[in-house]
Parts: sequence; structure tokens; C-alpha cells
Amino acid sequence: MHQPEPDVGTRVLHLTQPVDGGVPRVVTDLARAQLAAGFQVTVACPDSALAGELRSLGAEVRRWEATRSPGPSLPGEVRRLARLLDEVRPALVHAHSAKAGLAGRLAVRGRIPTVFQPHAWSFEAVGGTTAALALRWERFGARWTARTVCVSEAERATGERAGISGRWSVVPNGIDTERFSPGTANNADSADVPEAAGPLVVCVGRLCRQKGQDVLLRAWPDVVRQVPGARLALVGDGPDGERLRAGAPESVAFVGAVADSVPWYRAADLVVLPSRWEGMALAPLEALACGRPVVVTDVDGARESLPDALVPHCLVPSENPAALAGAVTGLLSDTALRTSLGDQGRRYVQSTHDVRHMAEAVADVYRELLGPTPKPPVVPTECRESIHS
Repeated sequence: MHQPEPDVGTRVLHLTQPVDGGVPRVVTDLARAQLAAGFQVTVACPDSALAGELRSLGAEVRRWEATRSPGPSLPGEVRRLARLLDEVRPALVHAHSAKAGLAGRLAVRGRIPTVFQPHAWSFEAVGGTTAALALRWERFGARWTARTVCVSEAERATGERAGISGRWSVVPNGIDTERFSPGTANNADSADVPEAAGPLVVCVGRLCRQKGQDVLLRAWPDVVRQVPGARLALVGDGPDGERLRAGAPESVAFVGAVADSVPWYRAADLVVLPSRWEGMALAPLEALACGRPVVVTDVDGARESLPDALVPHCLVPSENPAALAGAVTGLLSDTALRTSLGDQGRRYVQSTHDVRHMAEAVADVYRELLGPTPKPPVVPTECRESIHS
């Protein structure tokens, strides 16, 4: 059934930290679609390139300085958000990722409909006491969450198994399938893409433990032995960059961060993302949309990002260099199979993971929570005063 459009002027406040990687991409795509649909969109985030991009779209951006991980600065971050809520007076708050979800829900405490989107669970990213504390918080914070939006059924199931209660919606990640499309590397960022000299494997992602580039580097010598002349390009930057570069062979190029990853997908013979955990990564969807097969590890959301035909060839166990090398070698050795899988992947992403589907599904969640005529609430003064210093 068609849902009524939101009243013009309905204000949504997005909270995001981090401001790099896939999360801000989702925030930007949602802001663009929501502005076009008549929402008023405000985004609170640290000063960053993301802030400038959002302003260029017409969104209001409020500076919210916050660290990427919880720490001693958290009470001040929560107080600043509480003041911002009183100024912006949104009808709904949408908090993205663990840190914004923590600070946002502490500031709002259920007084405004609050959507929390974990983009992968925080307790999977850490271990020991830290993981136990993160899980305890997620269970507690659920009482102040009107809806938890997961990007995959697997992410939702992980949350439920962990004892996180509440109402759930699954909205798979989406990408712009017109921008990410087959073609040749022919824009400004293509200057650094190497000329064809041998099969090119590309890994796009932040250089960090989550994305598993270290596993790929352990697998790479086996690939080169089986496919002489193969080259690997790691596209992205991050905290593990220096460690990963140490001892990497000449056949591995560290590209760094790029403004546009499309030329790299188009230049690739194969794309790999050997993650240790995910909600649903954007890079595999982008690669498939460009007509390139992609090898991923069997973590939350990965299987759901692949059509069934790709699973036997492209899904491998996490943290298993031998299995990863076998899948990469097999695909690099079979041009016809790569072409077929790439074509099937492109059609799958167009039908299942278009950014317009994602934006409309999130808008449906908002409509359900707000009703046809939402009124911007006033955040009580005691909300701010009750946050202890």
C-alpha cells in the first residue's frame, strides 16, 4: 500500500560518527533522497569533508565534535547533543553507527522517535571486557530505540541472538547503479590506475583490522605463484597502513584514499574484500554494479550481497588465507567465468541494492514512526540538566 508523503517541513536529524568509510556514504545518500522527498534534513557530525558535501546538497549541518570511540569526552559530547536537540527540534533522530548511537540515545532518552542503525555491531569489533561492555550498552540502549535498522538479515539475527530487544527493520544497503556501472577507467582518478600488464586484483576499504587486508596479504604469495604477473591494489587509508606496508611485495600497490573508486573497479579483473565482520559492506555492491566479480568472506551481510550463482565461487571462510587464495586463483584463471559472474552480479545489484530502494524503505520506517502529521517536539530542559558532568 502506498504510504502518505511526509509533511513538507518534517525535520530529521542524522547523527554520525565516523565521518569516513561506508557510514557517511549512507548518510549522504539518505540526505540527498530525503531532501528531494520534502524532508528538512539536519546532520550533526564532526567537522570533515562529509560536512561540506552535505551542505552542498542543501542539508543543514551542525558541528558535533566527537571521538570515534567512547572515552572520557563522552559526557561532554552528550551534553552538546542535548543542547543541539533543543535548538533543532527534530521530529525524528536517526543515529548511525555505535558511537553516535551511544551518545544520541543518551541525549534523547526516548523523548523523540529514535532510529538506530548499527552498520555492524560494536561488540563484534572488540574483545574481552570491552566487548562485554559494548553488548551491555546495546541491550540497555534498546529501551530508547523506536526502531533498529539493520542492513542485512544476518546483522539483525546477530543482534537478536545477543539479547538486544526491540522492533527491527532490515533495509539492505544500496548504491547508485548509474554511477557504479561497467566501463573504462576514464576520469581524473584513473591516472593512478596501472596499465594492463597482468591480472589486477583490487581491494577497496579502510586499512584496518575489520577489512582483513592482512589476511589478503598472507594469501597473496600463493596467488602470485599460481598466476604469475598478478598485481594487487589496496585502495584506501587507515590506521593499519604502515603495518601492512611493511614487508609487502612489489606486486602490491598501496593506492591510498581516492575521491572516486569507480576507475579502480573498472580496471580490476577481480575485487576482494576479506572482512572479519560487517553489516553489509558497500564495496562488494559497488564492484558488482561495475560488472566485476567479488570475493568476500562469510560474515554478516556478505552472503546477502551476492546472488546465489556467485556464492560457490566468491564466498570463503573468514581469516582463511588458503581458501581466499584458492578462490582468487580460480577466478583469475577463468576469464569466461569472471565475465559471466560479473554480468549476473550487475543485474542482481540493479534489482536488489539500488540506492532508491534503500531510501524509500528508510522513508517508510520514518512514516510508520511519525504518522502522517508529525509535530516537532520540544526537548525538555531537564534532558540537558540531567546529563552529569
